[in-house]
Amino acid sequence: MFKNILVVCHANVCRSPAAELLFKARRPHKGMEFRSAGLSAQDGASIDPTMRRLLAGHGIDSTEHRAKRLNLRYIRDADLILVSERQQIAAVESLAPTSRGKVHMLGKWEDSDVDDPHGGHEDAYRRSFALIEHLVTGWLNKIC
Repeated sequence: MFKNILVVCHANVCRSPAAELLFKARRPHKGMEFRSAGLSAQDGASIDPTMRRLLAGHGIDSTEHRAKRLNLRYIRDADLILVSERQQIAAVESLAPTSRGKVHMLGKWEDSDVDDPHGGHEDAYRRSFALIEHLVTGWLNKIC
């Protein structure tokens, strides 16, 4: 069983915090920990307001989320790292070559990237959120 799961995207204000919070809301085992980080995150940035609204619509409070930049400690501590886009696998592995084998796409089972809705139309956020929700459910079915 995976204990520490890290979700990674670009800025840690849309996709990865949504996945992190969805995982936490559905956490099947109390021993499982979820966190998120961004490859180019500005530490301390708030979650995107549109994503916050979508999460709230599902009963998930994201007001406490603050962006965190991906670092070696996060990578080392994770048993499983899920990235939003295919090219992010190489980015994580270049930061920590020993992470090979534990970095996978969030959309692995669908062979799908999760497009970044940041700054786009609300429809893009809704599509991204629905896909993330689907992919989180898929991962939980595989790892639990």
